[in-house]
Amino acid sequence: MLGGAGMLLAASPAQAADISYKTECIPPPISGLPPVQGTTKVQLTAPAEAKVGDTVEVVWKTVEAASRNPDVLDLEKDTVKPTGTIKVGGAATGTLQMEGPRQNPPIPKKSAMVLSDMKGTLKLEKAGEITLTPDAYNINVSKPISTDTKCTPKETVQPGATIKVTDGGGSTTAGGTTTGSTTGSTTGSTTAGGTTAGTTAGGTGTGGTDSGGTTTAGGTTSGSGGGQTDFPGKEVSVNFACTSPGPAGIASKVTINAKKSGGSYALTVKTAKGVMDSPAALPAGALKPSMDVVIGGADKGSVKVTGPANTTPLEQGKPVDLSDMTGTYKPGASGKSTLSPGTLTIDVTLGSSKINIPCKVKGSVTPSLELDTTAQQGGASGGTTTGSTGSTGSTAGGTDSGGGLAATGAEDNGTLRALGLVAGTAILLGGAVFTFTPWRRLRGTR
Repeated sequence: MLGGAGMLLAASPAQAADISYKTECIPPPISGLPPVQGTTKVQLTAPAEAKVGDTVEVVWKTVEAASRNPDVLDLEKDTVKPTGTIKVGGAATGTLQMEGPRQNPPIPKKSAMVLSDMKGTLKLEKAGEITLTPDAYNINVSKPISTDTKCTPKETVQPGATIKVTDGGGSTTAGGTTTGSTTGSTTGSTTAGGTTAGTTAGGTGTGGTDSGGTTTAGGTTSGSGGGQTDFPGKEVSVNFACTSPGPAGIASKVTINAKKSGGSYALTVKTAKGVMDSPAALPAGALKPSMDVVIGGADKGSVKVTGPANTTPLEQGKPVDLSDMTGTYKPGASGKSTLSPGTLTIDVTLGSSKINIPCKVKGSVTPSLELDTTAQQGGASGGTTTGSTGSTGSTAGGTDSGGGLAATGAEDNGTLRALGLVAGTAILLGGAVFTFTPWRRLRGTR
């Protein structure tokens, strides 16, 4: 150990007592998940004795975190970083900021969280006994995206170490737990949240050939007979109700355009610009939209249209434009057939983790396009495309294919069936899950 003003006193290598306390971990704000209860066990070490003017080092060893890594995602080596605070009491008051390196072994699913030791330094300015008490801590996971989980004590915590500070020379007693206090702030910790993979199966009409047809756009006949090939739709307002972890309700404007090719139609669906704010920083290729276009009138069924993923990285909180979605409509009946916006699904993919968020149409919606169709063999009429249906919002938008999120907290307290994502992705760590909530309402103008 080093003595003297301005010099660092290393923590005693002697054993310190373990301090256990009930802990509540709050998932990242975008998750919308409830708090997770668990138990944290901490060991603090610091010099048992020091003198005024010394700077001492305090070490926080997490013997047991409040939760395990759930049965969702293996955490890679060196992706977990803990931070925390220690309450300083007695002859000094304040908080000591603690920080550990992003250093961990691979952490398999369902195994205990392994956090690196956190350290902090405290300069001693007054004689007397100083107590050190572990307080809140955070866990940050950097991959597949950065997420934070904040864990705070839910009961009175006992001091984990005591430093006796003297005016003069002082000795360090091995074997005692010691601590020092300092003022500092905690940084957000993160927990990884599992991602559920729900996928929405959506049928896509395939091509065919046949004759003719007229179309009406927005209720007004825009052309007739075989000469017209382009049929622009009108922009219609749509209210969507999204399942967790999506927002409770969003609104946008949607336009469905068609281009005739033989007896089939190539559809292009456009949504309003800046439909939502990105819930997290996402890399290029992470977010992809799709929609079930509902066929009504003479024909019945739905056609799935899909858009490409984002080509540039998305910044958290910045407006996001969904790409144009395309698909092919093959009529199954002759007559006036309407095309209306149906369930909008947003898929987020990070590595092997995928989450899908279906947003069903809420209430009624005006058709964007009306076409004079001619039945094609194998067309849409009478067929049911898997996935959500249209303006009535009567079917679910996706199928949960990946099971629920694994249990979080110190004990298994149920399966969390809400996605984890992506940013979800979510890695679920410390009992928190990263999801897509809340989102700002989709903007109503293009």
